[in-house]
Formats: sequence, structure tokens, C-alpha cells
Amino acid sequence: MQTLKGKHIVLGISGGIAAYKSAYLLRLLIKAGAEVQVVITPNGKEFITPATLAALSGKPVVSEFFAANTGEWHSHVDLGLWSDLMVIAPATASTIGKMAGGVADNMLITTYLSAKSHVMVAPAMDLDMWAHPSTQRNIATLEHDGVEIIQPASGELASHLTGKGRMQEPEEILRRVELYFSRNESLKGKRILVTAGPTYEDIDPVRFIGNYSSGKMGFAIAEEAAARGAEVTLVAGPVSLQTVHPRIRRIDVRSARQMLEAAEEAFEVCDAAILSAAVADYAPEHCHVSKIKRENIDGLELRLVRNPDIAAALGASKGKRKLVGFALETDHEHDNALVKMERKGLDMIVLNSLRNPLAGFNKDTNQVTVIKSDGYEKEYPAKDKRDVACDILDELECIEGF
Repeated sequence: MQTLKGKHIVLGISGGIAAYKSAYLLRLLIKAGAEVQVVITPNGKEFITPATLAALSGKPVVSEFFAANTGEWHSHVDLGLWSDLMVIAPATASTIGKMAGGVADNMLITTYLSAKSHVMVAPAMDLDMWAHPSTQRNIATLEHDGVEIIQPASGELASHLTGKGRMQEPEEILRRVELYFSRNESLKGKRILVTAGPTYEDIDPVRFIGNYSSGKMGFAIAEEAAARGAEVTLVAGPVSLQTVHPRIRRIDVRSARQMLEAAEEAFEVCDAAILSAAVADYAPEHCHVSKIKRENIDGLELRLVRNPDIAAALGASKGKRKLVGFALETDHEHDNALVKMERKGLDMIVLNSLRNPLAGFNKDTNQVTVIKSDGYEKEYPAKDKRDVACDILDELECIEGF
């Protein structure tokens, strides 16, 4: 079955040994029905020939700004407008850096800067280059700009070292491409509420009770839901993250009570809510209007009061709307998640454990088990949080009545 029939894909290839895999990826895209235009950097041609790529794609390969034989100008603007999706595989550290910095010194980067479509990047480099702070800063910049990063795999590298840096296999990249097109409209017409990040409960003007939540999981869910066509309301606690997709309406709050108020108002017109925020269970009974001076006290005692339970409040009034909660546990994880799901009226709960080093706060990865109120359970392997967001939304879409 030609799953990509009629889709226009720009395949960007930069100069790394993994460029040989691009021929396999190109063949898979063509076999799936896509029309593919290859854009290759000058260094990329040192690893794989344009003749090979042109034979597979049925189109002349674009590399220079002007065609060598005719002098015809290759319009990066036209390519950017033509594409339904741009995939850069492999993306070297140099290409990633140029993309992040807007260094338009070759045809591939100018095409990227002109692209109106979604962009996927499959990095490939040695493990030390991948782990280098400059590379990670550039990756973070691209993600902030809305680029989808297909995380490299671990294994033996061209240097004969072993670690993270291998370009994902062509079959996996094809799966991500097919997923992008299949999910593009799957939530069209749906309105989804997402909560994300921590809450801060003020002690005085400079101190608060909080937690380590970065908001990465919730923001990934919001971006993925918007990418699938949903209108998303994101209620975010104090985080440094930024939203990208224009279908996300963001409401910033600080405390649990502020989050409850915003969530209740948004939920009234939503079809579902995904509550990934790490809401503080308790808050100081009184917030001091002035900074508490240490020399004025001989030990500080705080009287805490219970915060409202946002999930339980929405669960009590959800009607036919669907409600997804999270359970971050340290022990008796499964049992605690089941109790929480029933007590709060959730249709689905996403369980992750702090005992797993790849899960929890301030991580780029997560490992979850999805449990539904009808008894369905599925444990997923550790993945990048954007991929986890895909799994969570896939499971939500499968809930009867959604």
C-alpha cells in the first residue's frame, strides 16, 4: 500500500558516512508513494553519488545554487514551497549548527530556511560530538524552532567506538514520516486541555514550596496534540519552555489554586484533558508579605494546608469528556496508580517511576505504563518525551467514545 502517495518530500543529505543509508531511505519513500527531491551538500557527494540518488528518485539531484551544465538557478524558495515535509538524514553536527544559526552557505540550509513544511532531522555523528554541549544547544534550538529530532541510536560507530550517535535506521525514519502524515488530522476538531510543569506555593516574596518538574512532558504532549490538528489550551506552571505550534493557547499560572481555576474554565469547552503537571499537594497557610529575615527567628515553622485536587475536581464534572492523569511513584507503583485512577475518575493514567533513571523530572526521556479504566494496560520502553507524547495521544484516541 502506498501510504505516502502524492506527498512531496525534500530529502536533505549532509556529509557523513551514514549518507549510504539515505539511498535506502530514499527507496523506501519512493516505494511508499512519495515524490522525493534530494538536496545534498557538497560534502555529502563525497559519500554517495548524485547519479545513484537521481536514479532512485527519478529527479536530478540539487546540490549547488546553479546547475553545472546549464547555469540554471535552483530556487530554494520554490523547493521550500513545494515540500509537504523536509527530512534531513543524515544531519551532521556542522549541518545542525548551521540550521540553528541560520548560516545559509549551501543549498540545503537555504532550502531549510525557506521550508514552509514540517522538518525532521536525523542526526549522525560520533558519540563525543553528539554529547558536546554545543551540539546539544543547537539541538535544543532546533526543537524550540519546531524541528522534530529523530534521536540517534546507540551502537558501534564509524570511529569503532560504541555509544549514541548512529543515524536511525531507514525503516524507523520511514515510520516517523508515515506517522507524521497519518496523525496530521487525527485530532482535527478536538479541543484538548493540557497542564504542565510545577506549581510554586509562596512562603514569602522570595521563597516557595515547589518541585523539580521541568514541564517537558506536558509541553511535548501539547505540541503533538496541536500537530495532530487539535486546538490546545496549555495551562503551564513556572517553566522556561516556549511553545511553537500556533494552535496552542498558553495560560501561565504559578500556584495550584491558579492552575485549578484556569483548568476548570478551559475544561468546560474541551473534549479531553491530559493532566501532566506536578501540582504541589500542600501550600503554606499564610504567605508573608515581606521577606522573612533569618535574624528575626529562632527556627521557622510552616503550617501547611492541603491544595485542591485538580484531577479529582475535573473528574467529578467530566461527563462524557475524557480525563488522563499521571502517577509519578517511588514504590508500589502499579497499585498506587490504580487507586489514583479510580479515586479521581480518570479514564486513563500514565504511570512512571522515579526508580527508573530514564524517567522523572528534568529528563529528556521517559518510560511509562499506560493503564485504562477498562483494564487495558501497556508498558512502553524508554523513549524521547516527544515519542512518549505520541504514545499517550495514540492511547487517548483509542478510548471508546473519544
